[in-house]
Amino acid sequence: MRRIGFVILGLLVAVVGVWIGMLALLPDAPAGSPGVTPGPLARLRLAVRWQPQPVDIGAGRGGAILLGMPVAGVARSDIRDSWGDAREDGAREHHGTDVMAAANTPVVAAAPGVVEKLWNSGAGGITVYVRSPSRTWTHYYAHLARYAPGLHEGQAITNGQLLGFVGDTGNAGAGNYHLHFGLTRTDPAQHWYEGTDVDPFPYLAGKPLPG
Repeated sequence: MRRIGFVILGLLVAVVGVWIGMLALLPDAPAGSPGVTPGPLARLRLAVRWQPQPVDIGAGRGGAILLGMPVAGVARSDIRDSWGDAREDGAREHHGTDVMAAANTPVVAAAPGVVEKLWNSGAGGITVYVRSPSRTWTHYYAHLARYAPGLHEGQAITNGQLLGFVGDTGNAGAGNYHLHFGLTRTDPAQHWYEGTDVDPFPYLAGKPLPG
């Protein structure tokens, strides 16, 4: 009799195991589906997949930020690392990441900060220098066609705010429309044109930028 009880118990365990396995294979209902509440298995799968994202926790507190893409409609997977590539027949190295896009595509702030300098130079053309709130980074946007209406020095900038539009000014080359995005590590006391250039590609690709 005891042996039959063990057999029945084993069969029940097997049936329950198969039932749970079948539930695990069912697709989750789309997010926001009316009247649908994720079950415990769906919640468990979401908990396993979800990873916290770094956020800007404020100036001067050492918080990392995740840079946004500075050109509207361009995915992280669309860019490539061109740091150190030869320019002008090897006369200089490229210090930045070129984000290719159609002329007049919106250029937006990759991170919050303050517009420290609007500058038009032979190399960068129409450019914007945005200083991070902690003043430890300068974000450089070059070869713009024009600025966003009303953009001015001293203006506080939020993540994703319109700065200008993709162009080919400066030494980009006629018709070579792209944004040159640069990163410079700075001491808070340094000016907009000082600091040490840093390869921005890993941070545009998703690596958190130190505070």
